[in-house]
Order: sequence, then structure tokens, then C-alpha cells
Amino acid sequence: MLYWLSSFSEGGDLFNLFRYITFRAGAAFFTALIFGFIFGRPLINYLRRTQKKGQPIRDDGPEGHFVKAGTPTMGGLLILSALFVSTLLWARLDTGYVWIVLVVTAGYAAIGFADDYAKVSKHNTKGVPGRIRMGLGLALALIASAWAMWLHPPGLTGQLAMPVFKNALIDLGLFFIPFAMLVIVGAANAVNLTDGLDGLAIMPVMIAAATLGVIAYTVGRVDFTEYLGVHHVPGSGEILIFVAALIGGGLGFLWYNAPPAAVFMGDTGSLALGGALGAIAVVTKHEIVLAIVGGLFVVEALSVIIQVLYFKRTGKRVFLMAPIHHHFEKLGWKEPQIVIRFWIIALILALIGLATLKLR
Repeated sequence: MLYWLSSFSEGGDLFNLFRYITFRAGAAFFTALIFGFIFGRPLINYLRRTQKKGQPIRDDGPEGHFVKAGTPTMGGLLILSALFVSTLLWARLDTGYVWIVLVVTAGYAAIGFADDYAKVSKHNTKGVPGRIRMGLGLALALIASAWAMWLHPPGLTGQLAMPVFKNALIDLGLFFIPFAMLVIVGAANAVNLTDGLDGLAIMPVMIAAATLGVIAYTVGRVDFTEYLGVHHVPGSGEILIFVAALIGGGLGFLWYNAPPAAVFMGDTGSLALGGALGAIAVVTKHEIVLAIVGGLFVVEALSVIIQVLYFKRTGKRVFLMAPIHHHFEKLGWKEPQIVIRFWIIALILALIGLATLKLR
């Protein structure tokens, strides 16, 4: 919104700074970070008063989690409030790609909020039925995928870009829509499954978002895309403002979510942030790169799928418990040990994802 101040610029003055994406991204980061620090404690106190017993703890979960009983959930509201306020202030709101990501984030946040509310109000771990959650998520992903396909430039409409291979495109036609839906829904649920330990999900989300933000800024600039040999997506650079706001809000949340957590992000945050990652990948034409950058989330989701399918077929378990971070808990790893090691893995995968830009 504040981009309009650049219209007062005559060049070389303060107002001229508002033209630059990098300046507005920095401002969005600090706006969201300060928002998180100011409103974090009041929000946590409000959630504690209203939820009373906090997030229900699974009876069949790791024994060490029972001490977390009473911790409030829905802390994702802090991240999302900071994210939306900051993005709406600093991004160009005439950019369709920004609105796609915002709509997906808000939509999945609503689904997650309904699920969290059902859990805390009934004080059980069931929440909203899975079929309803999935149906709403698919509908939202359908709208976003068709919208992105409509906004993409003619040469990229319905195309799947391949990492590493220069100018390699696979024409999916209308099948791009179900593929993009799978990316968005898969990312949302994969992050949701990862959110099981204090601080485990938010840092990998920020790392993956930062990587996708760099990619969005890169593919939004003609000079960078020509040099690197990647596909140009006009207007995608504005997504960097959204990403910067996400990181600022995420750090503000992590201040209170660091072990021992004062608040959990809940499905309100995890579904929304995962959906945002998927939407960014779709609009920037880097869906496959997301599988690399978000490889940690992929492994978490696959561990659940493998566990369920193998158990149904054999009656035995591959992992001591799924998702896989619980497997390591059962092996005797301490929670901070798991969290920090997973952060390191997320960072390594992000660097590999960035390397695909230069390898083309």
C-alpha cells in the first residue's frame, strides 16, 4: 500500500526508496518482527485465558509430551496477523501473484482455525473431520491454481519448468491445474505434519520461504533471468515482500515457541504457512524445486504415508512412531537435539534448491 508514496518522488529523494522491492522487503520484515514482539505476549495471555486447558495432547503420543498439557494453541494467529499487516502495508497490491498467495494463506488459516477451535472447545484431538478439511483445501487450491495459470505469461501457461535443465518445459496443458493443486495441498499438509515439536516447523518454514523469496525476486527480474537462464515471471518479485513479512512474523513467534514453548502455532499456522509455500512455488514456476527446498516436509509426510500403508498391509510398523520426528523421540533423542538437527537439514536442502538456479 505504501508503494503509492513513490509517486511523489522526483528521483533521488526519500520517496524514491518505495520503488525498490528490496527496501520494502526490509521494511516488511521489521514491521512484522516488531508486531510479533509487541502483540505476542498479550495474544498468548488471551489464548491461555480463553482455552483454559490448552491444546489436547494425544494419549498415544510420546510420553515427554504430557508435560506440555495446558499450553495454548492457535499461536499461528500471531504470525499471520504480522504477515498480513506487513504485506498489505509494503507490497504492491496491484500484483495478482501477491493476492494469490494471500488468499491461499488466509483460506488455509481459516481451515486450520476451525480445526483448532473444534479441538480446544471439545478438548479432544479429533477436530474437523479429515474429509471436510481435505475438500475445503482442494477447493481453495483449485481456485489458486486456475488463477495462477490465468496470470502466467503465454509462454509459461500450463507449463512445468524443470530445475537444472535450461529452458526445459513440459506442457501439461489443463493438467497443470490438478498438478498445482497437489503441490499446494501437499505442502499445507506436510508442514502440518511437521509441526510436532517446539520450534520444529517454524524455522524450516522460514528457511524454505527465504529460498523461494530469493527465487521469486530472481525470476521477476529480466536481467537476472537472462543471466541465469531461468524463466521470467513478470511481477513475481513482489512476493519477496510477503516472504520477508513471513520471516519477521515467524521470528516473532519463535521467540515464544522456543523450547519450552509458551504457545503452539496449531493448524491455524501450519496449514496456512504450508499452503503459502505451495502457492509461491506455483506462481514462480518452481514446483519441483519446492520438493527439494522443502525436502524435510516431504520426508515427514512420506513417513506417515509409509507407516499407514505398511501397517494396513502387514500389521507391523516401519517407524517406532510417525511422523518421523516422533521416531527419533522414541529412540531416545532429546527434543532440542531433534529440532536443531532438522533445522540443519532444512538449511542444507535450501542451499541445494538455490544452487539449481545457477546450475541451469
